[in-house]
Amino acid sequence: MILIDKPYISEFLLRTILTNEIPVIDTEIAREMCTAKKIHFIPGEDAVRRFKNKPNTRLYSNSENAIAWIKENLSFTDLPEKIDLFKDKARFRQMMKKFYPDYFYHTFPFSEIKSLSVKDIPKPFIIKPSVGFFSMGVSRVDSDAEWEHIRKNLTAEMKAVQNIYPPEVMDNTHFLIEEFIPGEEYAVDCYYDETGNPVILNIMKHIFGGEKDVSDRVYFTSREVIREALLPAGAFLEKMGKTAGLKKFPVHAELRMDTDGTIIPVEINPMRFGGWCSTADMASYAYDFNPYEYYFQNKKPDWEEILQQANDDLYSIIILDNNSGISQDKIVAFDYNKLVSEFKSPLELRKVDYHEYPVFAFLFTRTAKSNIAELENILTSNLRNYIVTR
Repeated sequence: MILIDKPYISEFLLRTILTNEIPVIDTEIAREMCTAKKIHFIPGEDAVRRFKNKPNTRLYSNSENAIAWIKENLSFTDLPEKIDLFKDKARFRQMMKKFYPDYFYHTFPFSEIKSLSVKDIPKPFIIKPSVGFFSMGVSRVDSDAEWEHIRKNLTAEMKAVQNIYPPEVMDNTHFLIEEFIPGEEYAVDCYYDETGNPVILNIMKHIFGGEKDVSDRVYFTSREVIREALLPAGAFLEKMGKTAGLKKFPVHAELRMDTDGTIIPVEINPMRFGGWCSTADMASYAYDFNPYEYYFQNKKPDWEEILQQANDDLYSIIILDNNSGISQDKIVAFDYNKLVSEFKSPLELRKVDYHEYPVFAFLFTRTAKSNIAELENILTSNLRNYIVTR
């Protein structure tokens, strides 16, 4: 079964639901977002009964907004407990502490941020909400001198985004400080099968525009990315899955890998693949298979064969978040045509209501390795060239 919620469902996921006749749990929001007549809606009470009668039933959600429904209706399963384990980053760090005994982290109520002293905290460090989404509320602190500026910015940002997502997705009541993890960052979509083995469905490299950049602007996958990260990511996910007791469970993992190939988790996002129907959909462009179908049909990609057939291009997701410094209420238009024209091989543009969410669009592209400059340019852009203001 699939649980649909805001903020977004892609046409690709909708087609997958229709083609495979995947039951959609009947909620008001699901009805609003899935308007095709042939969608098979299953009443909530029937869905609950199915979970009781068939404990092996697989559930997927396109959005963490649906966590509240799971907690309210599936409390007799282990799903709420597993979700909480990963959504609460402090709990997750505690679970993984035996593997990383020297890793530093500290939690505190956000209400105490004004009096928080960071003088004795090892630097650089990352500060972020204990329960968060995307890179909202995330900052890197390198020195005591910059703390006051960062603290004020965090306070303003949390006030601005506090009502965008439900508290199960984004909660600014508690924050986490943790040591900075060096190395390359990867986003991994996988699911745990009925025996607890992780099945990797896609790996994307997360690139940054500089040391202070903590944004989610550019992710790309390629044959090279899969080859360099598949084995170490798989080994970590197997270790984590056994520790957490995961079975029939989809996750989107953000991982760092150092020069020695050691994997340290940044965060694990439960019950979904990439946010806003992104990374799983990209796998269909890059590798010609459907990760949603693989999850529900318990299929595993033959990566050796897939990579033999793949080309050397980079397949990217570009998250056009509003980093312009211009508030949404002052923006009257965004020049999507101009932006798309600056990419040689755009694949798909998914526009977002930027007055409701601080994102203009998601752009899927195919880029030759020789043309990586087009990714580097958008990586550091403040997008003001495309914004029309009042």
